[in-house]
Amino acid sequence: MKRLNFLEETRYEKLPVKVYTSEMEASTEVAAHISRIIKKNSESGKNTKLGLATGSTPILLYKELVRLHKKEGLSFKNVISFNLDEYYPMSPDASQSYVKFMNEHLFDHVDIPEENIHIPDGTLPKSKIHEYCLSYEQKINELGGLDLQILGIGRTGHIGFNEPGSAPNSGTRLVNLDDLTRRDASREFGGKENVPTKAITMGIGTIFKAKEIILMAWSKKKASIIKKAVEGRVSGSVPATYLQHAENVEIILDKAAASELTRFDTPWLVKDCKWDKELVKKAVIWLSEEVKKPILKLMDEDYNNFGMAQLITEKGPAYDINIKVFNQLQHSITGWPGGKPHADDTQRPERKEPSQKRSLIFAPHPDDDVVSMGGTFIRLIEQGHEVQVAYQTSGNTAVWDRDVLRYVEFAMDFNKSIGMDTDNLEVTYNEMRNFIEKKKPNQVDTQEIQNVKAFIRKSEAIAGARFAGMKDENITFMNLPFYEVGKSVKNPSVEKDIEITRKLLQKIKPQQIFAAGDFADPHGTHIVCFNIILQALKRLRKKEEWTKDCWLWMYRGAWEEFPIHEIEMAVPLSPKEVEQKRLAIFQHQSQKDRPVFPGDDEREFWLRAEERNRETAEAFHRLGLANYEAMEAFVRWKF
Repeated sequence: MKRLNFLEETRYEKLPVKVYTSEMEASTEVAAHISRIIKKNSESGKNTKLGLATGSTPILLYKELVRLHKKEGLSFKNVISFNLDEYYPMSPDASQSYVKFMNEHLFDHVDIPEENIHIPDGTLPKSKIHEYCLSYEQKINELGGLDLQILGIGRTGHIGFNEPGSAPNSGTRLVNLDDLTRRDASREFGGKENVPTKAITMGIGTIFKAKEIILMAWSKKKASIIKKAVEGRVSGSVPATYLQHAENVEIILDKAAASELTRFDTPWLVKDCKWDKELVKKAVIWLSEEVKKPILKLMDEDYNNFGMAQLITEKGPAYDINIKVFNQLQHSITGWPGGKPHADDTQRPERKEPSQKRSLIFAPHPDDDVVSMGGTFIRLIEQGHEVQVAYQTSGNTAVWDRDVLRYVEFAMDFNKSIGMDTDNLEVTYNEMRNFIEKKKPNQVDTQEIQNVKAFIRKSEAIAGARFAGMKDENITFMNLPFYEVGKSVKNPSVEKDIEITRKLLQKIKPQQIFAAGDFADPHGTHIVCFNIILQALKRLRKKEEWTKDCWLWMYRGAWEEFPIHEIEMAVPLSPKEVEQKRLAIFQHQSQKDRPVFPGDDEREFWLRAEERNRETAEAFHRLGLANYEAMEAFVRWKF
């Protein structure tokens, strides 16, 4: 692919970067490029040597290559592939193996000869690994090196499994995996403790020998490490920065992965901007944080000294800009998340009418309502709104096996105490116990175990909602099918889920919806659930008038928080309300003291939510706003 010319706005970028609107568009472009290489080499009677990556990043790329093979006749008969890495130890037929991954996503669907496929062998005894790695390198060298190496990037900055500390001239070898890398893989293995601690990987030196290198990255989760790789100094602590020394490399991103690059995050530092209301707000908040002054104390010289002279020239003086942004922030703060009755609502985030709204809270997991917006939940009920909560999934994958046995043992003892027969229950209990003792990592539970885990989460959700003041009849458990089917089928259809959601919306006809916009969720459940709600609403908006007056608010808190410049409604919490929220979260005992899948954040959910709420309040205070104990933040979705 053609190396980009560096423009003024890309002057912070030390690698050529191409940004696409979506990962599908980017993957299609990379696949077309690979197709051209294969065809050109085939016409000359040459083989094409491809270095291939695994993980979620190249899945759409491989899907498009399969389409090109089946629909447009792209042949892989002259392709020789070398995969970057494999876990060690790892059986090729294990569900987490990269052999299985490559077969499933590419090799089983194209005409590549089996003898042309090379994937590091995770079954070798340790004594033979060194020799094997040398032969892996030798095969690549004998073929004249790779024509193209495809890379993803891990959040440690690893390429392949070259973790921080890897040497730039390293070859294929056995390596130790970083703790963050193992945490990121924990979902596939049923917990971090089951993720191998080692892997066989091509070295950075091996990767550099490729005639061309393409690194791809998608989603906001990769934005931070992409900024370090592209704009940071070369360092062994971020191995991807070594690519800055490569001859022919290109970084392919979607908008989300590129979002923290200077030209997108703080564009005023690299180019003249079109200063709309939202960009002004973002820039002024950034400036306030940079110079550590409240917004109303910013001066013309602060703007000039931090690359914002154009803003002063067009919109200044400083105080005029400051007061407008300050007022925007002040108007986003409300103690009336359902709207304040009989008040002027022109500067408020929510409408005053109707004074008693039908508010529907969607929770992807059974604790997301109280974890992410527990204070607002309580306040909506106290202020007289007709609040309903809908738990979208059972959340039964996030319960420890030991809790299952404990609850069933309780049920047996209780039944015995009231003279009920427990023979059948004891048989089921023994079957559960035997299964759990022999259970393999990430093995799907028996239906009975899944049911008990779902019952545990359901009882906790009811307790949490009741604590917030919710009536039992206003609690709905949707049990969306995609969540259960997804345990055995990848990328299941969500058509049934959309219809279930559409019918619920049609029944309640809410004026106000709250939904999780917390897409950093490592399970991916949040974004699937949000898209289901969107699709259901879009179908209803075509023919039902009530939807035109239905506002959709996104909340966060379980995994991340909205940046301050995006927040459109901030609900302050008093110390007492913070305590009430904490106690509501405590009803979810199966998620204390350590959840099954904690993600990056090892803190308990109540603590991470509480500290995020405090940090949001402190950020508003540093900008010059009132000093609240905590704040829950919301962003309105615009249709």
